[in-house]
Amino acid sequence: MKRAVLAVVAIGTCLVAPGPLPAHGVEEAATPPADGTFRSGPALAPTCNGVTIRTTDDAAQVVDEWPAGTTFCFAAGLHRIAETIHPKANQVLASDDGAVLTGSVRLTKWTPSNAAWVTTGVLPPAYPQTGQCEDNKTNICYLREQVFYDGKHLTRVASRDKVARGTFYADYVANAIYLGDVPAGHAVEMSSTPTAIEPGGNNVTVRGLTVEHFATPPQGGAVVLGLGWHVYANELRWNHAIGAMLQNADNAVLEKNWVHDNGQLGVGQYSTLKGTIAANDISGNNTDGFWIADWESGGVKTTWSSGGSVTGNLIQDNRGIGLWSDAYDDSRTFSNNQIIDNAADGIRYEIGRNGVIVGNSISGNGFGTGRGSGTSLWDGGGINVNTSSNVQVRDNVVANNVNGISIQSRTRGSGPWGTNVLRDIVVSGNQVTMRGGTTATGMVQNSGAAIPAGEVTLDDNTYILDSLAAERFQKTGQWYTAREWRATGQDTTSAFTIGKAILDATGVLTILPAVS
Repeated sequence: MKRAVLAVVAIGTCLVAPGPLPAHGVEEAATPPADGTFRSGPALAPTCNGVTIRTTDDAAQVVDEWPAGTTFCFAAGLHRIAETIHPKANQVLASDDGAVLTGSVRLTKWTPSNAAWVTTGVLPPAYPQTGQCEDNKTNICYLREQVFYDGKHLTRVASRDKVARGTFYADYVANAIYLGDVPAGHAVEMSSTPTAIEPGGNNVTVRGLTVEHFATPPQGGAVVLGLGWHVYANELRWNHAIGAMLQNADNAVLEKNWVHDNGQLGVGQYSTLKGTIAANDISGNNTDGFWIADWESGGVKTTWSSGGSVTGNLIQDNRGIGLWSDAYDDSRTFSNNQIIDNAADGIRYEIGRNGVIVGNSISGNGFGTGRGSGTSLWDGGGINVNTSSNVQVRDNVVANNVNGISIQSRTRGSGPWGTNVLRDIVVSGNQVTMRGGTTATGMVQNSGAAIPAGEVTLDDNTYILDSLAAERFQKTGQWYTAREWRATGQDTTSAFTIGKAILDATGVLTILPAVS
């Protein structure tokens, strides 16, 4: 798991523009720490003073026995959480000593079975599928009980005959788990408890904990935040669905956590007013194969919320969309995030309104392969604004993604604000690098969702291109060079450069001297 900040590669020997450059000036990561690392996780937690919870205690019971406002200090070591903890108002769940909360159980009774090993009696009854899988033939991503071998996450296979080293098969009808590795002398565990911590009261603090191996259902969080919660300096890892979920969590703050390798999504937010997701490292999520292009997998997804921000996070190497606002987010701000090497769009703002996407550094996104992936503007890449209204996209550095900035108008029905349409989109002050393949910036629309004149404005941007003759711009199916694009009325005051040449706002092409 890479945790260092990755700088976006600067391209071109010289850059000159007819006016101020975007806020970032050059292509670089957004405000990295001085030592080049991104700080998050339990090491940032302060000292804990309060009621000690030992590894042998029933943590849920201890918390339930004490009144509102109590601080609990989890001792160092492994705490097996068999029952979800419901803290009361103003309680603190903390550790400064390396406490790990696990939702797994040990599997110890194995017998040989045709070149594999089997244990029985540990699975719950079979349950119906929820969510959509990247592999929509076997459809096994939704199954919650994961198996770990000496702490390593094993790959689930769809049938007994597919079991090999590094894999397992769970037969829910027979209540049997088949293992491809020799269990003797090794720690074999199965995630079992659905959730580690969820609301019992408001204004709870959770800090300094490692939370792992919870059998969270799709769209469910291992840690579920409530009203006014402050969850910071934790490590949330290897849970089946979502690491942290803000759900009906008005004014909650999730910050400085390391959220990685969860099965579906790093962080989710639903039905929350003014929630804050800040300064987290959200990396390597969607390990269990949920649909990469279009079903709530990857880094962060917010929906049906109002106000609040996602700011200053490192969102990297997730198998899905880096940062996604979907379905009736109102007045959402995405700012100063580093969004790097995610398999689908870097940022997608979909069926929302009054959004601000500002000051983000977005690179290397959209190169995943699989169902629904592609290279057209319908597939996004850097920033994708989809059937939303009153959205500002400004002062971002967008470099070397499958596409630059994609504005999409789709037929998406109606919702609480009436018919869902694309209106009043302003893209300005961004620096966009497009230097290969079919990468482009522009607008697309489907039948019945035509974009009215004047509803999308791109201007005062800087584009770094492979050639001024390359067709790197698109409007509803028609491709354009930089000069042709400007003639459509878009980017009339923007700069287009290939490093040694620049097309300025007056239409004059200038060859710049070489820079030693």
